[in-house]
Amino acid sequence: MTSSSAGGPNPASVPATPYPELGWELSRLVGSPSAKAVAKALDITTVGEMLHHFPRRYLARGDLTDLDQLVVDEEATILARVVELKTRYMQTRKGTISDVTITDNSGRPSGLKISFFNGFKAKAELQPGVLAMFSGRVSLYNGAKVLTNPGYVLLPDDELAEHEAEVQSAKPVPIYPGTANFPSWKSEKIIQTLLPALELEKIPDPIPKHIAAREKLMPLWEAYTQIHAPTDMDSFPAARKRFRYQEALALQTVLAQKRFEAMHLDATGRPTVQGGLLDAFDASLPYTLTAGQQEIGTLIAGEVAAGHPMHRLLQGEVGSGKTVVALRAMLQVVDAGGQAAFLAPTEVLAAQHLYSITELLGILGAGKLLGGPHATQVTLLTGSMPSGTKKKALLAAASGEAGIVIGTHALLSDNVQFADLGLIVVDEQHRFGVEQRDALRAKALKPPHLLVMTATPIPRTVAMTVFGDMEVSELTELPAGRTPITTHVAPMAEHPGWEPRVWARAREEIDAGRQVYVVCPKIGELPDDADIPPTEGDGRPMAGVLDVVRYLRELPALSGKCIEVLHGRLDSQDKQGTMAAFAAGEIDVLVATTVIEVGVDVRNATLMVVLDADRFGISQLHQLRGRVGRGGHAGTCLLVTNLEPGHPSRKRLDAVAATSDGFVLAKNDLEMRREGDILGARQSGGVSGLRMLSVLRDEALIERARHDATDLVSKDPELEFHPALKLEIDMYLTEKNEAFLERG
Repeated sequence: MTSSSAGGPNPASVPATPYPELGWELSRLVGSPSAKAVAKALDITTVGEMLHHFPRRYLARGDLTDLDQLVVDEEATILARVVELKTRYMQTRKGTISDVTITDNSGRPSGLKISFFNGFKAKAELQPGVLAMFSGRVSLYNGAKVLTNPGYVLLPDDELAEHEAEVQSAKPVPIYPGTANFPSWKSEKIIQTLLPALELEKIPDPIPKHIAAREKLMPLWEAYTQIHAPTDMDSFPAARKRFRYQEALALQTVLAQKRFEAMHLDATGRPTVQGGLLDAFDASLPYTLTAGQQEIGTLIAGEVAAGHPMHRLLQGEVGSGKTVVALRAMLQVVDAGGQAAFLAPTEVLAAQHLYSITELLGILGAGKLLGGPHATQVTLLTGSMPSGTKKKALLAAASGEAGIVIGTHALLSDNVQFADLGLIVVDEQHRFGVEQRDALRAKALKPPHLLVMTATPIPRTVAMTVFGDMEVSELTELPAGRTPITTHVAPMAEHPGWEPRVWARAREEIDAGRQVYVVCPKIGELPDDADIPPTEGDGRPMAGVLDVVRYLRELPALSGKCIEVLHGRLDSQDKQGTMAAFAAGEIDVLVATTVIEVGVDVRNATLMVVLDADRFGISQLHQLRGRVGRGGHAGTCLLVTNLEPGHPSRKRLDAVAATSDGFVLAKNDLEMRREGDILGARQSGGVSGLRMLSVLRDEALIERARHDATDLVSKDPELEFHPALKLEIDMYLTEKNEAFLERG
């Protein structure tokens, strides 16, 4: 593409209107019944969306699935031969069970059990010797992997004979993402109807020619054919390479547009003021900032002083000193006549931040009347505050008397106003939606600066993908005095006798003058009252706070010790009172849900016992254990589990116990779970919104796409001269992946 003398594209070089058929309703080409089935199962309604519903893997026709490699709790599509089918009557209810024994290329009967309840059709069709494709979720029953009532499709005898005679020349079987009611082969049938009806060579390439040439990408029309109907097992990798880059470019272009837009917004610069509140605070600090805190602080100071809004993500381990960095930025804004809002996800955490920030500021946070001309007022605003206290806080924010306002979602209320909001600090951004963030931004006269903090480590590739419209900084050093936390797995399935030792260990900490957390995945009493969604849907009972506290109060090992509870259903005043008592050392053992996960700072707590630890994710366990060992005393975390050895969830616990490096754990988390969990599309097991990309595997590719996207957008912000790329983005931006694109 040529460029004009002004540096932008030449209008004469504008590509033709993109291929309109991609936007057609799917029913126009495959019929209404099929289109309705696809929409219901896959949430796909257009031709373009269906064309981009890519296979996730391929099977060679003669290459049966290695059944030993199947993973529990994951959807599987397998190609296998039936060895035997036996039908028996159920003992506890009417009907029959048909058990199918299958084999793979080993020729040995598989340990995988396939069962059909009242499977009359399966009983008739799945005879010994038949080759079939089965699709369903792998589960564990009595120590064996099972598929219960899977979908299946037979390979016809004549086709089977042909393919087994000519395995080398056979076309691979594409395996599409599917559901229980819409397995892979139904997607394949729709696609095979679609492909001949389209003129693939007329679809314009969203990737500019010079980039496609540099990346040595397969032509677009050929890639569509080879990804859906590869001629052999060597054909589809080149097609996948092309669509991985195409997806990366679409995603990074959206993020580049967001960065471009932010760079051109008008913000109020808040330059540093010599001899002001920030200088007074720095002089009062009893310790020296780490090199990382100083470096990032200087970077943030420059961005806050600029005339366009800062948009930065600050991530760092628990206890790495993020709060001090954020506070220094807030003080710079206050020095320049503005205000800062600090948004916390829970009232407990908001109260903790108020305590820690006022402790850090000392007299400088007591207002000008007491603290002198450079001091400011720090105000707390939460939904459960008494009306009189809340009115005072609202007035302090609206008048500008409060330079720093710390609060929860209450800050978003319509009746909350600021005199001059210059900086928003958001703690644990993953707990807030884009609407909430924008509601707070709207309270500023001009777009405010934004600093997002997270103690959940995010791998670099994820940061580029999820928070790609933000600049990212990392605090990797721990301040002086912090000791590493020792983590051990307590496997009760192998060692039931260890349970008394866990509580004896708690008593030893208490007798040494320390305090203990006991964390449970649910509150208790109600059937669906977990403060977190369980990671396993296997029906196992979970430890509940209310049951555990009763048990511990009767336990001889903890006799005479003060044991209290903390959970999300408590009254706000009770929660804050309990935390204050625990922080003051009046409570020996705090039995809690994950309300203590983030920000709770009790320096005398040295032991954490996590019950049913397998119910928690890796990052959550890492966050939780960061609550102990914060006061110079060694911290210990015991991950108690009743899962048997070899269960997939035990791998998470072993990973957490093996390292205290949060970034290593985040990478492990990404490898163990579906990327959607990390990318935020769903909490567990869902579609990430990424079709072909892997944020671990494709780091270098994503980097190149980011540079390409930045260059394209700098010359053509609205993509007027790249309509095919614009269309690709429109098809790509479904509700699923727009959710994580808006997280910044």
